[in-house]
Amino acid sequence: MPSQKLTVVVTRRLPDVVETRMKELFNVDLRDPDTAMSRDELAAAMRRADVLVPTITDQIDSALLAQAGDKLKLIANYGAGVDHIDVASARSRGVLVSNTPGVVTDDTADMVLALILAVTRRIPEGLAMMQDGQWAGWSPMALLGGRLSGRRLGILGMGRIGQAVARRARAFGMQIHYHNRRRLRPEVEGELEATWWESLDQMVARMDILSVNCPHTPSTFHLMNARRLKLMKPSAVIVNTSRGEVIDENALTRMLRAGEIAGAGLDVFERGPEVNPRLRELPNVALLPHMGSATLEGRVEMGEKVIINIKTFADGHRPPDQVLPGML
Repeated sequence: MPSQKLTVVVTRRLPDVVETRMKELFNVDLRDPDTAMSRDELAAAMRRADVLVPTITDQIDSALLAQAGDKLKLIANYGAGVDHIDVASARSRGVLVSNTPGVVTDDTADMVLALILAVTRRIPEGLAMMQDGQWAGWSPMALLGGRLSGRRLGILGMGRIGQAVARRARAFGMQIHYHNRRRLRPEVEGELEATWWESLDQMVARMDILSVNCPHTPSTFHLMNARRLKLMKPSAVIVNTSRGEVIDENALTRMLRAGEIAGAGLDVFERGPEVNPRLRELPNVALLPHMGSATLEGRVEMGEKVIINIKTFADGHRPPDQVLPGML
């Protein structure tokens, strides 16, 4: 790359400390106000940038990449997931893609446990009662939830976040089970006291709580479809902090309304902010606005990784977090 500063276009507002450092290092075009770019704005940004810094709200497909021209050389994604980027098309056009893996592991795992507790202990119902001024005092049978200790937790996807969830759940006395593309090494499995299930169907049918922690890929789209959701026990709870597309949201909503699944804790949704309105009406769900990784510390660390990826690329080396087609 030439010695002059790279032109870096950032599609959303980032923490001040991250933006300040970017301005010191690059010729940076920051986003203000903090709204998602339209498709036309994205196309224009890609034509003027050496490096684009998008987020999950930016859908970068092959048709958009075809409008980028020859200037764009790196898409330094602000986030770990890259299912919103056509990595193969980018690579075929000579555009590298990087991400920020491992940063939000603990933050997301914390939120998994928060959602499990919220649903099993009926926290949303209690909050609503207090906020509506409906609490008449303590009662022995009011808002009875369930104890976590001794419950079977099935983890769908045992990567960094899945393993962090397992460690936290063990502290609550839960039994750890998991389904993964590849079985963990014996020493890791032993440390987590985790039981591997080769069959997802068999695991799902026996769990008290199911935590979805796998990425969204063509093979995981609606992995938890209507047929598989029906395998769950009526007393079971499902939690998703990964990607909404992994669960058939309409099927889940129908089953929750019919009492065929006891509850759900969802931080992500199949169609982004367009949440099924029937799902919002249910008292046995805890719904969050995709805030599993929303800590200041995590957001700053993500920005630092983006900067390292860009700086390494500017120095003529491969970004340390380069994503290759098919690796996620």
